Amino acid sequence: MNRADTAPAVTVVAADPVIDPRWRALATGPDAGLFTSPPWIAAVCGTYGFTAQSRIAVDAAGAPVGGVAWVTVDDARGRRLLSLPFSDRADPPVPDTATWDLLFDDLSAGETAPYTLRCLDHSPAASGARLDEVGAAAWHGTPLDTDLDELHRRIAGQSRRNIKASARAGVRVEVRDDLEAVRIMHGLHVRLRKNKYGLLAQPQEFFERIWQEFAPDGHCHTLLAIVDDEVIAAALFLEWNGVLYYKFGASLQEHLQVRPNDAIYWTGIQQGVERGLRLVDWGLSDLDQPGLVGFKRKWATDERRLLTLRSGTVERTPAQQEFGDALGGLTKLLTDEAVPDDVTARAGALLYRYFC
Repeated sequence: MNRADTAPAVTVVAADPVIDPRWRALATGPDAGLFTSPPWIAAVCGTYGFTAQSRIAVDAAGAPVGGVAWVTVDDARGRRLLSLPFSDRADPPVPDTATWDLLFDDLSAGETAPYTLRCLDHSPAASGARLDEVGAAAWHGTPLDTDLDELHRRIAGQSRRNIKASARAGVRVEVRDDLEAVRIMHGLHVRLRKNKYGLLAQPQEFFERIWQEFAPDGHCHTLLAIVDDEVIAAALFLEWNGVLYYKFGASLQEHLQVRPNDAIYWTGIQQGVERGLRLVDWGLSDLDQPGLVGFKRKWATDERRLLTLRSGTVERTPAQQEFGDALGGLTKLLTDEAVPDDVTARAGALLYRYFC
């Protein structure tokens, strides 16, 4: 590729995305989101012992014009490059496809391991160099471009009725910024993933590191739905770059009839408006979970495809395949209903790093 295709002429430099001020400048630009932010990368890498890397395109004056961040994972499942692990997406903050191609050329030089990126379908990376689409999901967002009355009118009629039903049932939502609320949310998260999906949850340490990174700036909010002094649902929202992100949510299945999740979603929108934010990002929904996709559609006016892109081929050795099979078997065993929740939580702390 002719580097003159990018204007102005740029060069590529290596940088630590957690501490480099040039990356922070990109992470607060118009093309950046939560999952490429320094505090999010720090929480992921601090929990799992990863080392984040980035390449930054800088202009002749040394100012950053685009970048890409990733983590190299080399474990029993093989060597792989991920942008970024345990993140809904990591749209590279780049202005155009030419800049993306330049960065990707540098990232992949001499590298044979597969590289995986998840980004929205309008990202320059989606039409850039040598990446094949290997998966898709749904993304939903609610622009906060008007007052609360109009936002209330925009959501689906069923959701408006559920908000009223929740209030009649005595559901109240507390907005909390303390660490104990995060721990309460994690307990519900462990139980839901175990009982509904047969999956392990990320460790409590990860949730605590998220709080440590975002709470000092007032950007970590836990919403607890409570009936008769019992927490029956919870959600963790993070704020970055003018957007409120719904990151984790969980509820007790036996209390869904009082619509606690509707109460939480509406409170999240109210919080976004009160804080002067421009969007509520409802995150990723797998297409094989039509119930979740349908629920978010009732709240969102924006919907896009979220693509998984990959360069290279994932080829498992027999030993790696055997490890993957054993990991699946252990997950099934440790999420059995007979296993205490605290044991399932500890299993997640031990094994979750291998799921990226």
